[in-house]
Amino acid sequence: MILFLALLIGIVAGYRAMLAPAAVAFAARFGDLHLTGTPLAFMGYAWTPWIFGIAALGELVADKLPTTPSRKIPLQFGTRVITGALSGACIGATDESLVGGLIAGIIGAVLGTYGGSAARAWMAAKFHKDLPGAIIEDIVTIALALVVVFLV
Repeated sequence: MILFLALLIGIVAGYRAMLAPAAVAFAARFGDLHLTGTPLAFMGYAWTPWIFGIAALGELVADKLPTTPSRKIPLQFGTRVITGALSGACIGATDESLVGGLIAGIIGAVLGTYGGSAARAWMAAKFHKDLPGAIIEDIVTIALALVVVFLV
């Protein structure tokens, strides 16, 4: 179950790169995601959730701008893979499966990046504009992140 949750948080990272580590950091700081004693304990430090949280809010806004590049270009894609790996490793670390969680997070990030791009393009075609699909994608991504951190 833990590796499945790590895969799901990776998918979140594929949709919104900063939302996954923000959710994990808030869960580590204020919830039941116990990372103390692991190499990822810094995710629960006082400032970490706020830094990732601000980055996630900025990303939610920037995503709607017409100048925002595709999530599939190397820099955007790499960021999603890295945040998916970090977030998946945090989920995995709760069950002593840090490496397994890291790998599941990477796989999820790749799936989320390409799946999210395809879903967003499909919704944009159906709505004849991008904004409604972007908002739906935000809602689904936030909901999925919350489900994952509450189930860990």
